[in-house]
Amino acid sequence: MDHIYSPWRKEYFDRDKNKPACVFCEAAKQPDNPENLIVFPGKLAFVILNRYPYTSGHLMVVPYMHSKDLADLPDDTLLEMMQLTQKAVRVLGQEYQPQGFNIGMNLGAVAGAGITEHLHMHVVPRWQGDANFVSVIGQTRVLPETLEETYHRMREAWKRASTT
Repeated sequence: MDHIYSPWRKEYFDRDKNKPACVFCEAAKQPDNPENLIVFPGKLAFVILNRYPYTSGHLMVVPYMHSKDLADLPDDTLLEMMQLTQKAVRVLGQEYQPQGFNIGMNLGAVAGAGITEHLHMHVVPRWQGDANFVSVIGQTRVLPETLEETYHRMREAWKRASTT
């Protein structure tokens, strides 16, 4: 019986060796541009567009510190994350005029986290009817602009908000 499981045994134990690096840590190492989608680099956290957004302007606030455990984050990191979340709401509100927001974290795979190893805060602008039949039945999202357009739009809006 032992030989039946041997084909996947090596793959199972080597899975972490083949795992790509953390997408957030890798993005933070790159210069800010449409490729890494970082809208604003803070001191302890940064604001980045979601590569697979629910709606246009879907942002994430990410600590530079690589952790999946909220309890591991120092107070100053938590404070900056909340300040960036607050500013993200203000900037998105001015730029996109959403009717509401979803803000939160999915900690762990069972909670819906797509990236489990590096916690992040979602800031999702919402409009009446944005979860229509195309999203629900077709499992497809329709966005009115490309990520590159959203990136440039958000970078400029963030800069304008910083000077006011």
